[in-house]
Amino acid sequence: MATRTTAEPGAAAEQVTRKKARPRRNELGVFGGLAHIALFVWALLVVIPLVWTFLSSFKNNTELFGDAWSLPAELRWENWGRAWDRAQVGRYLLNSVIVVALGTGGTMLLGSMAAYVLARYRFPGNRAVYYLFVSGMAFPVFLALIPLFFVVKQFGLLNTHLGLILVYIAYSLPFTVFFLTAFFRTLPTSVAEAAMMDGCSHTRTFFQVMLPMAKPGLISIGIFNILGQWNQYLLPLALLPGDREKWVITQGIADISTIAGYESDWPGLFAALSMAIIPVLLVYIIFQRQIQSGLTAGALK
Repeated sequence: MATRTTAEPGAAAEQVTRKKARPRRNELGVFGGLAHIALFVWALLVVIPLVWTFLSSFKNNTELFGDAWSLPAELRWENWGRAWDRAQVGRYLLNSVIVVALGTGGTMLLGSMAAYVLARYRFPGNRAVYYLFVSGMAFPVFLALIPLFFVVKQFGLLNTHLGLILVYIAYSLPFTVFFLTAFFRTLPTSVAEAAMMDGCSHTRTFFQVMLPMAKPGLISIGIFNILGQWNQYLLPLALLPGDREKWVITQGIADISTIAGYESDWPGLFAALSMAIIPVLLVYIIFQRQIQSGLTAGALK
């Protein structure tokens, strides 16, 4: 009898626990289903315009103004060739690649160095410098266009790629420092201390030990900087106003859009848009896993 009395309360407690767990699982299942539906709708909203743009780049004007979702009768690569040659998309793409590569490289170098110092070293004014960087994220860039224009002009860098690269670096630094500071704080301090005990200088410890450990975070923020600088239109419009040979892809696409309205070359416009989308799409596809691991590494640690 004693054995039964002691066993029954345990079984009853287990049944109560199971009853409490079931609604929780059902609740998670409902929210999980809603989340999947929302993600599916969001994916459709992103993918459908891209597919429509690529299909339109192979059509002619008759097909474009007919059934919007009909497939092109043939693959008209001459639309792409016309956009590449006559609209100078190739030159605009090359200019964008140069500007974004140097701008992102400079941002990552300076941003990672500043973030490492702010995350790992204590000195007077540490928090003030950090909050100064963070406050830059709350400052809309269009409010500084007129002063920025005159500053760049006084330095003799107006209408040059170097001036645009330096502004891109300054524009991208606040979020880079904010993101990497939090990431460097998650790295183990013992590794840096061991490197210092082995005779490494601060510079060597940073570049050869800590920077490789921060690779996921660097790739993630690097992709965000590439996307932000590649799609930037306002800054090139203000700082590269004159020479068409130095225009970047966003300026070129805006110009092609105006020309297409006069010449009715809409397939050429969609071909130019497709060529502007492909490089960024490839970068994201190649580094997709690194981006996801970089965004979740700080939370997991």
